[in-house]
Amino acid sequence: MTQPEVWLVRHGETEWSRSGRHTGRTDVPLTEAGVRAARAIGERLAGVDFIAVLTSPLVRAKDTCAAAGLAANAAVDDDLREWDYGDYEGITTADIRQTRPEWTVWRDGCPSGETAYDVGLRADRVVTRLRSYDGAVAVFAHGHLLRVLAARWCGLEAEAGAVLALDTASVSRLGWEREQPVIREWNVTPLP
Repeated sequence: MTQPEVWLVRHGETEWSRSGRHTGRTDVPLTEAGVRAARAIGERLAGVDFIAVLTSPLVRAKDTCAAAGLAANAAVDDDLREWDYGDYEGITTADIRQTRPEWTVWRDGCPSGETAYDVGLRADRVVTRLRSYDGAVAVFAHGHLLRVLAARWCGLEAEAGAVLALDTASVSRLGWEREQPVIREWNVTPLP
């Protein structure tokens, strides 16, 4: 059985992430601060010998990967796209709760978009691929997707990602304790 070490990288800041707008399928670029933070991620990851680098197809993840210096051998994985927020794309949680006061993406999902279960199915496919590697793998993606991915890595329901807060431009690490998949490090934000 292989036991890869998986480095999860949430993309740098965008205008939408800074304002709390749900950013799923919309291809929003990094801010200057996001680019600086992505370069700092590169310093954090320097010296790790990655046997594979995977990235979401969205520009904010690909540009974070590039600024971190790992784009040369990166493979785009469509399953790493962010949660599809459907009708809630571009809207903040506070705005959604004006009409749905108890709404949470984790329990309720998004009309015309995805539920936690849907995102979990994509995350499961990624986990299966990640477990086929024998070495360090970097994954550049998005906040909600990476939270679901970490939960599924550990065998938890997708909704368990709700308790794993994840900042922009953060680095987390998944690994093993003997045969048990675990979270080794979570939500480390290198400062530029």
